[in-house]
Amino acid sequence: LLAPVITFYDPIDVVPSERLLPPSTTHWFGTDSFGRDIYTRVVYGGQISLRVGIISVAIATLLGVTGGMLAGYFGGWTDTSIMRVADLTLAFPGILLALVVIAILGPSLFNAMIAVGIAAAPTYARVARGMVMKVRAEAYIEAAICVGNPSHRVLLRHILPNILGSLVVVATLGVAGAIIAGAALSFLGLGAKPPTPEWGLILSEGRSYLRHAWWTTTFPGLAIMITVLSINLLGDGLRDALEPRMTR
Repeated sequence: LLAPVITFYDPIDVVPSERLLPPSTTHWFGTDSFGRDIYTRVVYGGQISLRVGIISVAIATLLGVTGGMLAGYFGGWTDTSIMRVADLTLAFPGILLALVVIAILGPSLFNAMIAVGIAAAPTYARVARGMVMKVRAEAYIEAAICVGNPSHRVLLRHILPNILGSLVVVATLGVAGAIIAGAALSFLGLGAKPPTPEWGLILSEGRSYLRHAWWTTTFPGLAIMITVLSINLLGDGLRDALEPRMTR
């Protein structure tokens, strides 16, 4: 959020005379093969990677939770149809399914977000379905149905608020996985395009210089590791706070 304040270089400004400089007081993380300041690119890359993680999880949550709630509430053929589609997509590794979506939509950062979101949606669907089926059996839900509340009102006013805490925990943990998946797609050349300062793309551009310019990949790799670890710890904390029974 404070990228323009904590760095003074342009993340895409090419300076050929300063290419592959090691870390120093002038360039804290060194420079890449185009003379761009790696520290600046890593800082600005955080904005892009977090955006990828949050938007991808938002897409996955919207698709998965909607399908899972409908399946858990109505049951019958609705449950069977939605869950069989989810099972079919879960049969493929997430990154492979994302690659299929990218192949259909075309390589771009926005399409990578959509691909990661679609690949993760079945997980949210199964989680939401299980929680809805549990809440659906409660007496207050039966009472809400008996007094004539329509299905959409029961789902949104009575069921969703009672499963929201668990969904927030799952979504928070999912952001970390989405960041890794987005970086992987960019590393493969199917996500962000040069000169975008995206962490996976920075790793891809620096892999050719690993032997004599270790800093080109070390610092963006550390940024991914620290960010994912931090988000996982945040998710664990939220789980302990929102679902205290799970810690007993």
